[in-house]
Amino acid sequence: LIIGVSGTALQKKVSVGSPAKVELTCKLDENSNLKNPQVTWKRGSETISHTSKTRNSWTIEVTVSESSHLGNYSCILKGEIEVSATFHLQVPNIEGKEKPVITYEGDIAVMVCETEYAPMAWTWYMTNGTELVAINPSSHASKFRIKRQAANVDRLEILKLTKEDSGVYWCEAAFRLGGSKKRFELRVLSIFAPLKPFIAVVAEVVILVTTIALYEMYSKREGEEGGREFDQIEQL
Repeated sequence: LIIGVSGTALQKKVSVGSPAKVELTCKLDENSNLKNPQVTWKRGSETISHTSKTRNSWTIEVTVSESSHLGNYSCILKGEIEVSATFHLQVPNIEGKEKPVITYEGDIAVMVCETEYAPMAWTWYMTNGTELVAINPSSHASKFRIKRQAANVDRLEILKLTKEDSGVYWCEAAFRLGGSKKRFELRVLSIFAPLKPFIAVVAEVVILVTTIALYEMYSKREGEEGGREFDQIEQL
């Protein structure tokens, strides 16, 4: 729905998991001041014609049978002002945790990927330099577990974590029109990491107490030596 305010450029994502016919409609708000606009549809930079039209709406039908049919489809309304709306046809995005996964040595790291539509297959990768290496839990049963929680939800568990497990991991969902990936960053900390602030505070206290004790010993020794000198002067 286009309000009809000058300079408006609306954006909408449309997930397409498998071949389908998709109808895209731009409808002008009835209260808009834009009257009888000239309407142009484009796929990327290529002009295409709309398949149906009513008084305030314009529709195209897109047959998506392969990945090359995905992309940006825009309607441009020109009159006293110009407004537009763009539909981004794409394979479904993978939802997952954006922040780094932070855990400790000996623990379990869990990563979960979820999509709007069920993919044909899931694949998990770990990064080795610049290469992605597929994770095969059957050959590393003591290290990795992959659990299919639902057709559109997959879960990777990394067991008995060590510092060497830190790095970047990916999950990939394969659809008939292409694949979609999600990146995870894993940070494995030493089990002593939570104790570092406490150890630092204890160290500061020990240093302070030691400094005070040494100062008192020095002051006491100076006092004793001063007393002996005073007695010698009296005797003289």
